[in-house]
Amino acid sequence: MKFQDLFAYKKSFELAMQIYEISKAFPKEEKYSLTDQVRRSSRAVTAAISESYGKRKYPKHFVSKLTDSDSENLETQSWIAFAEACGYISKKEKLELINKSEEVGKLLNFMMNNPEKFGVILSN
Repeated sequence: MKFQDLFAYKKSFELAMQIYEISKAFPKEEKYSLTDQVRRSSRAVTAAISESYGKRKYPKHFVSKLTDSDSENLETQSWIAFAEACGYISKKEKLELINKSEEVGKLLNFMMNNPEKFGVILSN
């Protein structure tokens, strides 16, 4: 299995790309603040999942990277809330993005709670 085959990776990648597309419509004055931040945090979720998979030989590192991914996912939710509060996205768009982000969070938690299902060898 490759890290690209992980369901959490696929879902987080899809979410990051959806955020990228939506954020194209944000005002120019947000380019170096909200637009940049929400894109970076959403992409960091996916990148940390990739890194965690590369650390499978080390259970604590695997979980640590997934924890980083989960933190970035929560940060993304905060930026999405700001985007709605500023009127850049609709409440419906916000709810859709938050729901997808929460799904990613559940997948990350499953991975953290079941590392052996992802090639991590736990010592006795």
